[in-house]
Amino acid sequence: MQLADHTALITGASGSIGQAIAQALAEAGARVAIHYHSGQAAAEQLRDSLPGEGHLLIKANLAQPHDISSMVDEAVEAWGRLDILVNNAAMYVEHAIDRVSYSEWQTAFERVVSVNLLGAANACYCAARQMMQQGGGRIINVGSRGAYRGEPRMTSYGASKAGLHALSQSLAQELAPHKIYVMAVAPGFVEGGMATEDLAGPRGEAIRAQSPLNRVARPEEVAHVVRFLAAPGAEWMTGAVLDLNGASYLR
Repeated sequence: MQLADHTALITGASGSIGQAIAQALAEAGARVAIHYHSGQAAAEQLRDSLPGEGHLLIKANLAQPHDISSMVDEAVEAWGRLDILVNNAAMYVEHAIDRVSYSEWQTAFERVVSVNLLGAANACYCAARQMMQQGGGRIINVGSRGAYRGEPRMTSYGASKAGLHALSQSLAQELAPHKIYVMAVAPGFVEGGMATEDLAGPRGEAIRAQSPLNRVARPEEVAHVVRFLAAPGAEWMTGAVLDLNGASYLR
């Protein structure tokens, strides 16, 4: 298997995309650390369903820098190394300018950016420091089509994902001399998770019609690309942001 003897930490692994990524990496032979914040039952069920042995559950609030460093330390203490970090955790809140107060606007940005961008940046720092010591590693950040297409009424989400793409590219240049390869993927709508309500509601048909395939992505399709980027042979992809949107938005 391509990732035999590799270790991987996946943030937000109790959600639909995170679960699919964990399954794909474990099937490739990796030992997986399943990060969760509040979804303990889903995280435990995922751990018990993964092939292989040595998988971990790690609880952490990604808005808290100390929790992030402890999360990475816990994985390293268990395995002695960390080969792959997947920053998948994310959140969003609606905050249309014509519907929220100034203080609500600020709160929305603080909450979303603290997890989607600052939390991911802090995880990158902690993982990269370990990877420098061990001679290399891989960081894969889950961004969004919204960073390019725009996220009206959820501008903090689009801004945080645009920042995550830029962070990935900057780190790819900074960390390359340490054999640490940094990439990002930018999905559009994906079945399950945050998209469930929209896809089931009156907007669902129009959302699916954004792609000429007339559907949205399956979590397994995002996981397939993450698995490819995590595996040996994808080093030359460092710095890339890969669009995963079924031709719903071309740039």
